[in-house]
Amino acid sequence: MTTYKKKLIETSLPLEAINFASAREKKSIRKGLPLMVHLYWARRPIAAARAVLFAQLVDDPASRPEEFPTVQSQDAERARLHALMERLVVWENSNDEALLEEARDEIRKSNDGELPAVLDPFAGGGAIPLEAQRLGLEAHGSDLNPLAVLINKALIEIPPKFAELPPVFPGASATKTEWRRAEGLAEDVRRYGEWMLAETQKRIGHLYPKIKVDGGTEHTVIAWIWARTVKSPNPANPIDVPLVRSWWLNKKKGKEAWIHASVIDGEVRYEVRHDAHGPIGDDDGTVSRKGGISLADGTPIDFNYIRSEGRAGRLGAHLMAIVGETKGGRIYVSADESHSAAAEVDSPIDVPEGDIFDWPGRINVFRYGMTEWADLFTNRQLVALTTLSDLVAAVRVKARTDAESAGLPGGERLEKGGAEAEAYADAIATYMALAVSREANASSSICGWDSSLNKIRNVFSRQAIPMTWDYAEANVFSTWSGGFITQTDGMADSLERLPASAAAQVMQADAATRTYSNLVVSTDPPYYDNIGYSDLSDFFYVWLRRTLRDVHGDTVGTMLTPKAEELVANPYRHNGRAGAEKFFVDGFNMVFGKIREGANLAAPMTVYYAYKQQDTRDSGTSSTGWHTLLDGLIETGWEITATWPLRTEMSGRLIGSNANALASSIVLACRPRPTDAPTTTRRAFIAALKSELPEALRKLLQGSVAPVDLAQAAIGPGIAVFSRYSRVREADGSDMSVKDALVLVNSTLDEVIGDQESDFDPDTRFAIKWYRQYGWSQEDSGTALQLAQSSDTSIGALERGGIFEAKGGKSRLLPPSQLDGAWDAVTDDRVSVWEATVRLAAVMAKHGADKVAELMPIVQSRVNLDAVKELGFLLFHEAEKKNDSRDAVLFNGLVSAWGDLNEQARKFTATAPRLGSQQAFDFDEMEG
Repeated sequence: MTTYKKKLIETSLPLEAINFASAREKKSIRKGLPLMVHLYWARRPIAAARAVLFAQLVDDPASRPEEFPTVQSQDAERARLHALMERLVVWENSNDEALLEEARDEIRKSNDGELPAVLDPFAGGGAIPLEAQRLGLEAHGSDLNPLAVLINKALIEIPPKFAELPPVFPGASATKTEWRRAEGLAEDVRRYGEWMLAETQKRIGHLYPKIKVDGGTEHTVIAWIWARTVKSPNPANPIDVPLVRSWWLNKKKGKEAWIHASVIDGEVRYEVRHDAHGPIGDDDGTVSRKGGISLADGTPIDFNYIRSEGRAGRLGAHLMAIVGETKGGRIYVSADESHSAAAEVDSPIDVPEGDIFDWPGRINVFRYGMTEWADLFTNRQLVALTTLSDLVAAVRVKARTDAESAGLPGGERLEKGGAEAEAYADAIATYMALAVSREANASSSICGWDSSLNKIRNVFSRQAIPMTWDYAEANVFSTWSGGFITQTDGMADSLERLPASAAAQVMQADAATRTYSNLVVSTDPPYYDNIGYSDLSDFFYVWLRRTLRDVHGDTVGTMLTPKAEELVANPYRHNGRAGAEKFFVDGFNMVFGKIREGANLAAPMTVYYAYKQQDTRDSGTSSTGWHTLLDGLIETGWEITATWPLRTEMSGRLIGSNANALASSIVLACRPRPTDAPTTTRRAFIAALKSELPEALRKLLQGSVAPVDLAQAAIGPGIAVFSRYSRVREADGSDMSVKDALVLVNSTLDEVIGDQESDFDPDTRFAIKWYRQYGWSQEDSGTALQLAQSSDTSIGALERGGIFEAKGGKSRLLPPSQLDGAWDAVTDDRVSVWEATVRLAAVMAKHGADKVAELMPIVQSRVNLDAVKELGFLLFHEAEKKNDSRDAVLFNGLVSAWGDLNEQARKFTATAPRLGSQQAFDFDEMEG
């Protein structure tokens, strides 16, 4: 078996910088992201994809001893590469050519002067192939799902064909002197989008009237707010009951707006009110998880009745309110008959066809009689979408004529590899079709109104198609959310930022049967049963097929997206849970086995896995998909050499359901296991863990892994030991499972963290033991005395140290809430690592990072800050075991921000006191 050079991803990553950039991308950046070309589920952050690819392809300095012979030189080179990666992941640097070329040079150095070709066989939303292309690599993406194929073509295959080409729309090219990357294509997407919308206005503009308000001014409508209705089951009062989740339209203080509904002469009347005394509690809406309630007399209406009425086609709809555009924002007005009448149009004849799959909990609209995709739209929405869809063909004709007028010869069609006028017209049609598909996501009766953000909530606010009771019907002519022009403008912004550089190939292919010859693999595979990609994709696919049959006939040749071969553990499609698991396991094993046979293995394969739920300490992990992934990799001859937790949530989002949130994803680095790998016993495996894991974990503790992510990061070195063996035999001769191996890894993690206690000062050792047994509660002072004596301290010393209280025969540790005030570490008579850690964590929670950074240089003069960080890890670990989410969040918050705190603390270093022979605050040492 070939000996491979170890890559950077197998030893170290600047994880904090990667996670910060990924979280910022998700929470703070929207304009220009590839998701604006088209939605796809669980797309990885492009910052993370770029960093992983770089680290996957660049040698770790230790693997080049001829250049870096000493540990010191290796550390220095690693730090240089980390610094490059920290710049590389910054959003604003994503098209910095000088920086990207610097990164390409590093990749060439580690790959015999070449830039390897990279493949993601589960390309999905295209983040990995896109970032491979940005790094100058030959990018390959494939997927079984035609929606994913079209998205990847739009991101990486089409733009390079027309890179640096000026726009062809008449008059557009004169607006700039230089057109870089895909900027010309992006400008044409804007211009042809505007042309399409103007043509749509001519045809159906009369269906979208404006609103008039007091004073006679007119305003373009953003959305019409509707409620589904059901006939009350009470025969004495059979009104059409509005099914409303919430009456609120705007909850922003000072701009409140809500709907008041009343029953007059057997009919429901709606009025928009603007005071702050709107409905609360049970009065806010008429439908909940329990069912509905009649607005007239309180008659309960269960879901079985509503479903039966829906299946019988007897659900109706009431227009309740209208949201309009103003210069200052939005205006909310009561509905009137003219606007209700404008929506009363016949359904078009040629709506997209296709049955909705009944998947309980994921696609529950089926239960209410919405069995075909066209059922998810009002008639007016269907008219608008079919009109836009039909105009794509007209846009294609115009774009071809304009391209020829601009000097491009006719050439071949795009699907045949063309790159001239015919192909350019196909490209414009592709983006316009994707814009129509995006519009469907904002123009469905599944869209709601978000009263907190004051905008339309798209169909796919999560990875499901839930039933929506009160819904928001967008105005396709609005310039706000839901307007068609926002789709094409957003897409154009994304196209402008695409690299549009290296050649790329996208194909529709089954990952289990395609070839992998000479391709480095980085992939984000399906997550067991988390997402039904194909079933959800059909929502878009039926529109794309209607629009693109003459442009991408090979890709959209099937009526619906392929289902049977899709590698998802769907119990409703594979004969129950057991059948679904077998299908998934067999499929995964086939894919990873095929990659091992043919891929370019000079670099490790990298595999992303998204966690579905929080780990459970008693069984390693709770995710069946996680065990399946690891089992499949190991069974097909792979050795896991590293695991890295990637986080896409900002630090303020560490709390979810009153508990710490896990990292969003795990990235695994995998190498082929030698064919002659030895077997071992459980006892020998445990011995190897105890020998190797402590040092690896200590490096993790010294690095930038958040405490909440430590157990996940520890899987890497732990499972690396397990997966190097062809099998690990239990005492009874059976093979050890991955699940049992992870339990042993967690147990070793407990031991390593526990071993730190002996290095702390006596007061801290006492406090750890007390916290472990009693937390912040009171106990008998006699117990405290015995524990203090065994820890080589005293109750008096603990009280002088400001961490303990003994009164009336009872004792307790002082909780963080009593240690979050003003504190002068210089004048404090007795400072322990415990006091410093708890005080800093409490100050962090109450006053924020700036205050902690101000204190850190002063605290450094009294205690070792490395010890503070280590204690933070330990206390998080203890809080997790006690199921104390409040303390876990407290200590995780401090340690997770450690790198940022170091950076912020630099400005306070000059004023920090220097006591005795102690040195000033050493940031470089701290950050190592």
